[in-house]
Amino acid sequence: MVPPSRSESLMSLESPPAGSAPHAPPPSASPSAASPAAPADAAGAAPRPRLHYLDNLRVALTVLVVLHHVAVTYGNIPVWYYVESAQDPTGGLLDLLAVLNQAFFMGFFFLVSGFFVPGSHDRKGGRGFLRGRLVRLGIPLLAFLLLLRPVATLGVFQDYADQLPYWLFYLVSWDPGPLWFVETLLVFCLVYALLRRVGDRRAAPAAATARTAGRMPGPLAVAGFTAALIVLTALWRVLVPVGSYWPIIGVATPAYMPQYVLLFAVGALAYRRGWFDRIPAAAGWAALPVALAGAVGVGVGAVIGGTAAAPLHWSSLLYTTAEGVFAVSVIIVLLCLFQHRFNSQRALGRFLSANAYAVYFLHAVVLVGLGYAFAWWDAPAIAKFAVVGALSLPLCWGAAALLRAVPGAKRVF
Repeated sequence: MVPPSRSESLMSLESPPAGSAPHAPPPSASPSAASPAAPADAAGAAPRPRLHYLDNLRVALTVLVVLHHVAVTYGNIPVWYYVESAQDPTGGLLDLLAVLNQAFFMGFFFLVSGFFVPGSHDRKGGRGFLRGRLVRLGIPLLAFLLLLRPVATLGVFQDYADQLPYWLFYLVSWDPGPLWFVETLLVFCLVYALLRRVGDRRAAPAAATARTAGRMPGPLAVAGFTAALIVLTALWRVLVPVGSYWPIIGVATPAYMPQYVLLFAVGALAYRRGWFDRIPAAAGWAALPVALAGAVGVGVGAVIGGTAAAPLHWSSLLYTTAEGVFAVSVIIVLLCLFQHRFNSQRALGRFLSANAYAVYFLHAVVLVGLGYAFAWWDAPAIAKFAVVGALSLPLCWGAAALLRAVPGAKRVF
């Protein structure tokens, strides 16, 4: 596992601002209830209804991010700034939650982020797109490193205070913490802009921004993608096993990089080909039993040591296979569920969506503060998880709303 303060956080950072097109790029703001339809896209296509369900998905996944880090605080996976290792069997349940989350939620965030990238590039052009990404992603990354990380790591530093000064501790323990996702997404966007520059020179202008109406790929295509993901991940983990950490740049879970890259690419293709315009309910129902079987496989693989086994060992391959199956199928289930059941927003939904990015930015210091506040309480791990988790969500969203009330903050968050 990665060292403390190098977490596997997540969040999609591409939510459109109020009243904008469903493919608009800014990270955090939610749609206006008075603007259910989006403007025509760059290719002159007819307006499309706003994809409220993607905003709601981001909120749900952001909740999982916060709870994920509460789980590693009180479980047996010491990868957070403040840790109380479980002293009772309920810690195993928190470990299972963390393992299942890690199998899919970061990849899901990259998929949703990838979906919003092509439309942003179409409207702004390459330079405008990159300027926007540097503001929306680069500023929070620097702000976390310079302002929030010193606060979050202060407790960790106390263990080394008699050995080295804080400035040296800060340098030798340098990493972006949960903002590793923002850092990685920024790199993906830079690569996308470079590929678009090369591709646009070879294609007619209309072809470069054309969108087609379609439906999700069929079962054979999904199965083929899942198989390719599993094979690439298994081969990648020969070089980068589960639990690896890339220092300096701070990518917390590089063993999952094939999933992140492929799902980001799928998100961009989904925008171009209209895969998310209408997801058939049958796809969700078909994927549900596969997701449940995959979840069981992930749990079994973790119990038998698949995460620590040598690359290409049968237990490692079982774990990797179950992860791939679970990740793809649960993403399809959630996309279908939210599109068909949660494709609208009221005031509360708009508030939660508008502040989700700021929650991701701030949640580390909120959780560390709550950890120290409840350090006195001797209780089962699952009980502390429940109480701290229940308190952390309203506190995180409240802190995010206060941050976004600062003049100019909404341009970034």
